[in-house]
Amino acid sequence: MAAIENNLNIVALCDLIPASMEDKIEKCGLPADISQYTDYREMLDQEEIDLIAIATESGKHAVIALDCIEKGINVIIEKPIALSLEDADAIIAAADRKGVLVSACHQNRFNKSVQKIREAVETGRFGRLFHGTAHIRWNRGPSYYKQAPWRGTWEQDGGALMNQCIHNIDLLRWMMGDEITEAFAYTDRLNHDYIEAEDLGIALIKFKNGAYGIIEGTINVYPANLEETLYIFGEKGTVKAGGHSVNIIEEWFFADQSDDPEAVKAEYHENPPNIYGFGHKPLYADVIDAIRNKRKPYIDAEAGRRAIEVVLGIYKSAVEGRPVKLSLDKCNTRDFKGRFD
Repeated sequence: MAAIENNLNIVALCDLIPASMEDKIEKCGLPADISQYTDYREMLDQEEIDLIAIATESGKHAVIALDCIEKGINVIIEKPIALSLEDADAIIAAADRKGVLVSACHQNRFNKSVQKIREAVETGRFGRLFHGTAHIRWNRGPSYYKQAPWRGTWEQDGGALMNQCIHNIDLLRWMMGDEITEAFAYTDRLNHDYIEAEDLGIALIKFKNGAYGIIEGTINVYPANLEETLYIFGEKGTVKAGGHSVNIIEEWFFADQSDDPEAVKAEYHENPPNIYGFGHKPLYADVIDAIRNKRKPYIDAEAGRRAIEVVLGIYKSAVEGRPVKLSLDKCNTRDFKGRFD
């Protein structure tokens, strides 16, 4: 648990299901008498808290975050930061007004492999960026959705792109220049008639700098998760990061030949035990340091907004059957209720 590894003093837990808190207490070695709540508002009133991690249904992230911010509490919000641009903007505005810190939990930005690629982008080793691709080829079946009925709903989640694929979508946007002018997409529900939203999304993105992006996200891969990969193609460089959560550099070619590709691939090769990777610990460390030094976190609320804007733009394009101009001011997963009925 990232909070424990960063020596945070955990003062309270909140969950609608008490057994879930007991499970966390046991697994993480927390004090047996730690404060437990089933109503987060009661926790906000009763406890002195510097930082709260919000890891509820996606559709409840915004309202909880806004309540925490109004109390002057810093927050880490698990992806996605919200399910609407209006809510994301409200979070950003409230945090600015109250002077608190908000971090979007896109922890894969802290992968060693991703940090190495980002360094190459920032130092200009790619030259002109041509195009990048994000592939998320995973599997989710009935048991996953039965475990938490909010999953796959427009009200509380969205589909594969908003839930499973948003981490890699965030990386693609971040690496390729951030500013997007247009998105054109198809989405479909091919193999999950028991959810409301998509299980497949394919999109073409045009960036302001003239580069392009391709997104392929699916939870239909048989029989299990296959890969999550990120490619960056530039005038003077080609990179591929792969593995189950973009934690392995598989290809590394640069015209400047300033490092040995085989040595880079050997050094930037992590093997996490699950798709969550190793990014949570450094993300929490960054947030702690940001609070202490009164600076923005490495991954702020604006970054969280940009990630959901891409997904919502894809949804909008797929429904309207045409390219959609970005940026967007308003859009909400609930706008797409009935999409596959």
